[in-house]
Amino acid sequence: MMKSLVKSPAFAAGAARLGALYLRLVDATSSKTIIGREHFDNARKAGRGVILTFWHSRLMLAPFVRRETDAPINMLISIHRDGEMIANAVKGFGIKFIRGSAANVNKPGKAKHGATAVAQMLTALENGEIVAITPDGPRGPAETFQVGAVKLAQRSGAAIIPAGAAATRMKRLNSWDRFCLAPPFTQIHYFAGEPITAPADASDDEIRQIRDTIETRLREATMAAEKMADDARHNAKANQP
Repeated sequence: MMKSLVKSPAFAAGAARLGALYLRLVDATSSKTIIGREHFDNARKAGRGVILTFWHSRLMLAPFVRRETDAPINMLISIHRDGEMIANAVKGFGIKFIRGSAANVNKPGKAKHGATAVAQMLTALENGEIVAITPDGPRGPAETFQVGAVKLAQRSGAAIIPAGAAATRMKRLNSWDRFCLAPPFTQIHYFAGEPITAPADASDDEIRQIRDTIETRLREATMAAEKMADDARHNAKANQP
């Protein structure tokens, strides 16, 4: 009976409402710090949109920087039930959602809802908008950069920004990606790395090399955000009476 309850639409709707309340509370009570904002701004100046990437575990930390840009943000999110709940929880932040997967962006017909998702992402980028992707989602492996985001950059001409996020009192769940949650009254830190592009004429080997480079940069960005959070936590302890 418990399994039936958890899978019910009513449970999903209730979980989304609680998630929305949690996000609004964290947003209202927490401070935010951003390092590397200039990389994002420089990528936007190119006029081809921006592909913003961060690990799936940081998904619930991402909405808090929505106000940092007036550009429309499109978040690629899975068609699974968990994706629906997350979308409903964060929709109050003014983020648009594209349902599908970037895993097969070069062969969208092979992915469920893939063709529609790829078309929507390419249109958004063509209009100079932001497309946010968790390149290891929705099912992992954790912190492994799937090549779909690189293929999207190749087809669109948009740059990829690797971004990390961490909170000073961050909680991690016992999930496949150790999903992160920030409690209220915390400090949330963001780190954006340099833009990376994928030439339209890049070979398959070059695409794989670019993928490896972005994966490394994304891990470095995440570690940089975590170090910012650790430093802030240690400084707070040192300043306690």
